[in-house]
Amino acid sequence: MSGTNDGGTGGTGGTGGTGETPGDRPKHGRRGANQGRSSSPGRGSSGRDSTGSDSAGRDTPSRDRGRGHGAGRDRSGTAPGPRERTQSATAVQPARRIAFEVIRAVREDDAYANLLLPTKLARAKLSTADAGLATELTYGTLRLRGYYDRVIELAANRRIDEIDGPLVDVLELAAHQLLSLRVASHAAVNEAVELARVVASRSSTGFVNGVLRTITRSTPEQWQDRVLASAQGEDGRLEVLYSHPSWIVRAFRRALLTDGANADEAEVDLVALLEADNEPARLGLVALPGLANRDQIAVDGHPAPYSPFGFITDSGDPRDIPEVTAGTVRVQDEGSQLAALALTRARPIATGERWLDLCAGPGGKSAVLAAEAREGGAVLTANEPVPARAELVRNALAAFPDPPVVWELDGTIVGASNPGEFDRILVDAPCTGLGALRRRPEARWRKTPKDVAELVVLQSKLIDSAVAALKPGGILAYVTCSPHVAETRGQATDALKRHSGALEPLGTQATLQSFADTPLALGSDETQAQLWPHVHGTDAMFIALFRKL
Repeated sequence: MSGTNDGGTGGTGGTGGTGETPGDRPKHGRRGANQGRSSSPGRGSSGRDSTGSDSAGRDTPSRDRGRGHGAGRDRSGTAPGPRERTQSATAVQPARRIAFEVIRAVREDDAYANLLLPTKLARAKLSTADAGLATELTYGTLRLRGYYDRVIELAANRRIDEIDGPLVDVLELAAHQLLSLRVASHAAVNEAVELARVVASRSSTGFVNGVLRTITRSTPEQWQDRVLASAQGEDGRLEVLYSHPSWIVRAFRRALLTDGANADEAEVDLVALLEADNEPARLGLVALPGLANRDQIAVDGHPAPYSPFGFITDSGDPRDIPEVTAGTVRVQDEGSQLAALALTRARPIATGERWLDLCAGPGGKSAVLAAEAREGGAVLTANEPVPARAELVRNALAAFPDPPVVWELDGTIVGASNPGEFDRILVDAPCTGLGALRRRPEARWRKTPKDVAELVVLQSKLIDSAVAALKPGGILAYVTCSPHVAETRGQATDALKRHSGALEPLGTQATLQSFADTPLALGSDETQAQLWPHVHGTDAMFIALFRKL
C-alpha cells in the first residue's frame, strides 16, 4: 500500500535489507519524562501493532525443520484423519488459528510477521476485535517467546529443542494467554489442545494438556520467580526476564555507556529499553511537506513531539486515511523522519543541488527527501539495487508530479561510476535492525553477532562509495536503525580514519535541535545522535553528519 513503512534497517544498498516501520510510545528511563508500565512477563499488555515493510513474507506450506521430534509424537505414527483435522480446525477461534499460523511460519519459513499477519487478517475478514486479538497474540508471543520457552521447559521438565516445533508454537501461544493476557485457563488450554490435534498427533494432545495444566497451577508471578532462579548471572536474568538474547543485552548496555550514561544510569536505561522493546509501537505518520499538511489530516491522533511533519495515531487502519492512499501521507517512524530531515536541514538548500539516497528501498526516507528537494529546488536521485524494492521506491515517489529517478545499481560502486556528482547523500545502511525490535520482535531470535560482522563490512563500503560520489563541501548522512556500537559510533570513527583529511564531522545534534518541535535529549557527542525507544518513543535510529573537505 502507499505509505509503506521504511525505517527498520534501511535500504539494501548492495545486498538486501529490510524496511522502515512506524511508532511511538510513552517515555521513561534516565532521560524520559513518564514512567511506562512494566512489560515484564506476567504483566504484559494487549494492544495493536502496526504493519511494516520488510523482505518478502512467506505464506507457504510449512516444513518442520526446527525442534527435536521426541515430545508429543504418536509412537504409532497415527496422525489425525482429514475429518478430524477439519473438525478441530473449526473448533479453534479464528484469531488464535491465524496467530498460530503466523508464529509457525516465522519459525519454519523465516516469514516476517509484519507482512504475513496483515495478509492473513485481510483474507479472513475478521472483526476489529478479533483482528486486534490475533495481532496481540502474534506479536506478544513472538516478543516473549524466550521467556515462555523457559517456562515450558520447567513445566515439561524437558529441553525446548526436544519438543516438536509445532507443539512449541502451540505451547508458546497458550503461555502468552495464560501468563500475560490472563485469559481464562479453560479457554486457553482447550484451544491449545485442539490446535495440537490439528498440527501434530493424537498423543500430542495429552502432552500439551499436561504442560499447560502444570502452568496453570502456579501464578504468573510464581513462574517469573522460578525462571529468574534458573538464570545464570545478571545478563542471563535480563535475557529470560525480558526475552532478549544475552548478546543483544550486552550490546545495548555498551551502546548506552557509549552514549554517555554512567554504569548505574546504563543499568536503569537498559531495563527501560528492554521493556520498551516488548511494548507495541504506536502508529507514526508523516505528512510530506508541500503535498500534505498534518494539521488538516482527519485522523484520531496528535502531532509527533519532534518531527515538524509527523503525527501519531492510536487507532484505525492507515489505509482508511485518503492521504495515505494518495501517497501524500506515509506511515513512518518519527525517528526515520528525523534522520531524513537531518540531511536536508544541515544547511540551507541551494537551487540546483543534486541529492542521492544511496540505499533507498523501500522508499520512505526517499519520499521525505523528495518533498524537501522539491521545496528547495534540489534534484533527488534514489538508488535501490533489488528490482522488487526499487519498484517500492517508485511507488513511494509516485505522488510527486515529477517523481525522482530511481537507479538499480550496486551502492558500493556508485562512487566509482559517479565521482564527485552529489551535494548531499543519505546512506541509510543495511543493519541488524536491533533498533526496531518493537515491530519485528522475531528479529531478536534471528540475528547473531556474525550478522553484525558481515554488515559492518557492507556499511563501510557504502560509506566509502558515498564519500567518492560527494562533491567537495558535500554532506553525508550516515543512518542505521540499530544502536549496536559497531554499526554506529564505530562506523563513524572508522570512516573519519579512512578518510582523514577528506571528511569532517558536523554538528548533528545542533541540526536536529534546529528543526525539532521539542528539544531532544541526546548523548554526549555533539557530532552524532542516538535515538532510543525508551527515551524518545522512536526506533533506535543512529544519525551522523559529515562534510567532505
